[in-house]
Amino acid sequence: MTQRTFSIIKPDAVQRNLQGAILKMIQKAGLRVVAMKMIHMTKKQAEGFYAVHKGKSFFDSLTDFMCSGPVVVSVLEGPDAISTYRKVMGATNPASADEGTIRRAYALDIEKNSVHGSDAPETAAEEIAYFFNQLEIVG
Repeated sequence: MTQRTFSIIKPDAVQRNLQGAILKMIQKAGLRVVAMKMIHMTKKQAEGFYAVHKGKSFFDSLTDFMCSGPVVVSVLEGPDAISTYRKVMGATNPASADEGTIRRAYALDIEKNSVHGSDAPETAAEEIAYFFNQLEIVG
């Protein structure tokens, strides 16, 4: 089934100019980019995006990190896009990520793990709508 998911190439990866390499891995997995832009989140935007984690010990560190530099947000489309992208991303902890995954190749640590991806269809819809309007999605 064709579906859409949301992706962020995080500040650590953008700072190291890895956008192209990461997008190549995404496309090689059979996913199409149907919307994409580079933004620099404010603290308020990061807190809103990660509101589900509010109150957790890592919330402040995560939101500080996510507004520390530019990110690339995108909408990906393809067969089973959510599970496909999660497989390409690899485990949150890069030490546990499989060979050939984005996080195994590029993550610096569990927080600076280079990418974010939606975990469910409902989450994907919310995350896509947080950063994109329907006119920006051209797939």
